[in-house]
Amino acid sequence: MNSEPSSFPVIRGRAIRVDEIGRVCLNDIHRAAGFSVHQGPAQWQRLPFVTQMMVALLKRNVGKSHKSKISMNTIICAKRGANAGTYADMRLALAYAEYLSADLAIEVKEVFLRYKAADPTLADDIMERASPDANEWVGKRALARAGRGPFTATLQRHGVRLPGEYARCTNAVYMGLFSKTARQLKAAKHVKSNLRDAMDSVELTFVAAGEALARERIEQINCQNAVACEAATLRSTSFLRAAIEADRRDRAGQTLALSG
Repeated sequence: MNSEPSSFPVIRGRAIRVDEIGRVCLNDIHRAAGFSVHQGPAQWQRLPFVTQMMVALLKRNVGKSHKSKISMNTIICAKRGANAGTYADMRLALAYAEYLSADLAIEVKEVFLRYKAADPTLADDIMERASPDANEWVGKRALARAGRGPFTATLQRHGVRLPGEYARCTNAVYMGLFSKTARQLKAAKHVKSNLRDAMDSVELTFVAAGEALARERIEQINCQNAVACEAATLRSTSFLRAAIEADRRDRAGQTLALSG
């Protein structure tokens, strides 16, 4: 799960961290509630009914009653470092909120129900309070997903099956637009992970438009295998690149004329 603060649900103005397997930071709930140190996660964990809940959740999750260290860590664990805190199964987090305050519990449940359901209005609420940089980052991610999902779905419907075939069609997008493969673009941008995270909003707009045009071509000419889809993608993105370059040349010419 992404570690950007803007990607987390917000309770009473405070981001509530959620880790990569969905455990919720109890310390963040405690701070958001503004309760005393004596009601912190460490003190709460020592209560007998909390131990009973953890054992019940462990049984439900892994079918065991013994407290295997590895298994119990899926229910609740302590982390150190930049993301320090006590992280617990969401059901435990809701129980902790109920322990702190009935009003807080209702608020937490409402927010996390929206969070689990991927309610887009919750993301919008969060981004209204986020910084301009965070909004730009989220906008880029959304733009990358908006084009990628429908493109890969179209490829699948038209005979693309293997990971290598998807990779070749993706490289056709990049070759058509930038004359570089994904590997070459990563090297040029000095990134090893997700290439689209390293692209600016203009580049991502071109990629999304290229994938949209490629989808239309693949559907219209009814490509039936990966080779045909790759060729159609390269052709559409090459036409788009030609239009982009023509626009840039035209703008450059106008600039020269004005300066002359």
